[in-house]
Amino acid sequence: MEQLRQLVNQVIQQETLSSAVLSQLRSKPVEGYSKVTMKPVRVRGQLQMQFEYHYDNKVTHDNVPTEEAAERLMSLLEMTFKQALLRTTEADYQVLISKKYKVAIRKQAAVVKQVDVSHNRKKRYILTEGDPVPFLIELGIMNKDGKVLAAKYDKFKQINRFLEMVADILPYLPQDRMVRIIDFGCGKSYLTFALYHFLHVQSKLPVHIVGLDLKKDVIEHCEALGRRLNYDGLSFLMGDIAQYEGADEVDMVVTLHACDTATDAALNKAVRWGARVILSVPCCQHELNRQVEQDVLAPLLSHGILKERFASLATDAIRAKLLDCVGYRTQLLEFIDMEHTPKNILIRAVRVEEQDLSEAKADTNADANADAIRMTTPIDAQAWQQYEAFRQFLHADPYLERALGDILSARGYQRTT
Repeated sequence: MEQLRQLVNQVIQQETLSSAVLSQLRSKPVEGYSKVTMKPVRVRGQLQMQFEYHYDNKVTHDNVPTEEAAERLMSLLEMTFKQALLRTTEADYQVLISKKYKVAIRKQAAVVKQVDVSHNRKKRYILTEGDPVPFLIELGIMNKDGKVLAAKYDKFKQINRFLEMVADILPYLPQDRMVRIIDFGCGKSYLTFALYHFLHVQSKLPVHIVGLDLKKDVIEHCEALGRRLNYDGLSFLMGDIAQYEGADEVDMVVTLHACDTATDAALNKAVRWGARVILSVPCCQHELNRQVEQDVLAPLLSHGILKERFASLATDAIRAKLLDCVGYRTQLLEFIDMEHTPKNILIRAVRVEEQDLSEAKADTNADANADAIRMTTPIDAQAWQQYEAFRQFLHADPYLERALGDILSARGYQRTT
């Protein structure tokens, strides 16, 4: 932790810190917040650090003198959080702290060029307006001078929101080899190109991304655009999610707006590949809508529009809980604001056993078999009990549970009815 302490002191004292994001709880604090962000602000002419504590339904602020900020930040990292992103004008630092307090710090190219200390600062995006980005120009979102076209500003915000979520999971991707990514149902591939640009061009990671879609003309267009941009690590294929057999191992699976159980097919593939990271924005969800039966919910289920929305939310809750049961830490996040699209929930899952595995190898200095270590991880009995009770209450038979049946069984989960 001493190396991290030195870094924190340095960026605060030298006033190069633009922002910090602390996430991935080590233990739930009594106060109940789940994330903390930090940024410099000038209050009555004095530079301070503003801590924002994010709760389920509110955000609180606390302005702290800079001489106290480093100690508070370190206390949060030592006691409460396992992950941090420190953005400075010189570099970005991804920090990952293991259960046994082993610290990994990865230095990347700086995203911000100067520190903004105003209270009412504009939203700072990963891709900034005024800086021409080749793929955004090609896709008609920016002009050649880097100005975002008015009609495309919502898409620009969506892309940046997506990249913020990707930035949070960077420490979970391989740092010493090619990162293998598959984007199921890539469509026009705005976010696929953004992912490649952020990971490879900005973050300097070696990546190989495959975009998969059923539409031949869309694939041909994206493939041609990738060649014009010289994105050598990006390719596009025509194919179906459930039938895709083009990989044995994948580090990250992205599935955006796949319809109904196509999302579940992609999640099943991701789990079987042992993907470290899953990012999924489901689209229409009909399966549970056809299945759900519960007299207690009759006032809700008797209205078609309410039943549709309830079934959609319940489906995503089921997916998240099943992913928890097979070794992931899962979050449901707001993708973009409701006024832009009703399909605004992103499922972000990180395989927690990957970190446990690396720690076990380091602690024993043994070249143990990955699967053997992974199977020693205790099953999450509480997650399964919650899932079972919810499924039974709704009289549901989810596709994803059936697809993952052998894995669930191998981990000791038994369906009661």
